[in-house]
Amino acid sequence: MPKLFLYNSYTRQKEEFIPITPGYAGLYVCGPTVSGESHLGHARPYITFDVVKRYLRHLGYKVRYVRNITDAGHFEEEGREAIDKVNEKAKLEKLEPMEMVQKYTNLFHHGMKLFNCEDPSIEPTATGHIIEQINMIETIIAKGYAYEVNGSVYFDITRYAELYPYGKLSGRVLEDQLETTRELDGQEEKRNKADFALWKSAPPEHIMRWKSPWGEGFPGWHIECSAMSSKYLGDVFDIHGGGMDLQFPHHESEIAQSTIAHGHAPVNYWMHNNMITINGKKMGKSYNNVIKLSELFSGNHPILEQAYHPMVVRFYILTTHYRSTLDFSNEALQAAERAARRLWEAYELVKKLSHPGNETPADANLDAQVNTWCRECEDFMSDDFNTAKVIANLFFLAPVINGIKGGQVAPGALSAATLELVKDTFKTYLEDIMGMQPMQASQNNKLDSVLSVLIDIRKDAKKRKDFATSDQIRNKLAEAGVLLKDEKDGSVSYTVE
Repeated sequence: MPKLFLYNSYTRQKEEFIPITPGYAGLYVCGPTVSGESHLGHARPYITFDVVKRYLRHLGYKVRYVRNITDAGHFEEEGREAIDKVNEKAKLEKLEPMEMVQKYTNLFHHGMKLFNCEDPSIEPTATGHIIEQINMIETIIAKGYAYEVNGSVYFDITRYAELYPYGKLSGRVLEDQLETTRELDGQEEKRNKADFALWKSAPPEHIMRWKSPWGEGFPGWHIECSAMSSKYLGDVFDIHGGGMDLQFPHHESEIAQSTIAHGHAPVNYWMHNNMITINGKKMGKSYNNVIKLSELFSGNHPILEQAYHPMVVRFYILTTHYRSTLDFSNEALQAAERAARRLWEAYELVKKLSHPGNETPADANLDAQVNTWCRECEDFMSDDFNTAKVIANLFFLAPVINGIKGGQVAPGALSAATLELVKDTFKTYLEDIMGMQPMQASQNNKLDSVLSVLIDIRKDAKKRKDFATSDQIRNKLAEAGVLLKDEKDGSVSYTVE
């Protein structure tokens, strides 16, 4: 197999990928917390690691790709109580937690299919692995690195740091954390401010709860990934991926608890994609710039000037190296749409080109240059999955293809072998590895466009206080199986039954 080099976030350097088992690659990526609809921030990691999986397979590896679903236990510990996001959102939506989880899991899967992301090999859920999480917590307690207080169990960071480099992945210094962590209500039961919960005692009003040796409660966020990754990939596996925002505390905590449970570090290579910004600003509710995938595809968001095809978004994400910051704007997406169409048109064109049959190219220099552009694609992908450079080379090839078709380049300028290499390069890298598809408007895209118009008309009616028209649109759409929901931020989402 060709050598593959990837950037290891843990060591902060590029390293040759050497799998634990020759010919096999184990990949774990942190999946979504299904307490709400997937948004633009979810697009980058799952498109990035879809390409990683595809390229590993292209190199000849048999890949086991595990991507979890967090359907319980994702809570932030900085607050009066540790509040399970899924549990609380289910209360707000007045749904059974698993009913809500299924709703948002389905929407996530729908978005991934539109992006042409392949399904993972295994997609485990937190609620389906409570026993494994409890067993791991019991092991950590038995080894003296966790303690129980009032039905909750906490990992002892200070003791762990006596022997292991806590904070190496994220670059955090434990002493700084202990000094800067705020004094918060409900945190006094911890021995140290930096300790994190492995298990939380469930208050009476908490819907999602399970029996444990420490009483009824629910698991911490970090323990689920350690339990599920080790179950399906082993106590130590090849690659763990996710967004940079997960380095701390999530991945740092995974390393700590897995190291104690198994007696060694759990992962050989850590990979992290950089973050997405919107018009130069961090994506967040305070900026009103969180764009849901359904809004992105329909154009139904104040920031968006139009609807964007999923392939445009996928292409734009891949035009930048995964470790670089990526800024979304209407101008950038519109430029990406034009560029993606040009490349796909070149791909369709090269498939139809025939060769006059000469073995010797009429233009030896052009033939050699085209060969170089094609063969560099593997070098770029094998150098930390550099899709941006691959796309640049495909754009170098496109004018040659267009020139042959238009007559500016002689049909025999390239050798037959080189023309076949160009065809294979487009097929392999644009379609198979980068996962691009043609961008003809599908029936779903057309439906999204029509609904976007109706939603805008309804918004205008509400502004004019023409509630009769507003209600009529909502009711007629409901009769047709399209349910509108007015969100708190002023946007409108919909589901099709």
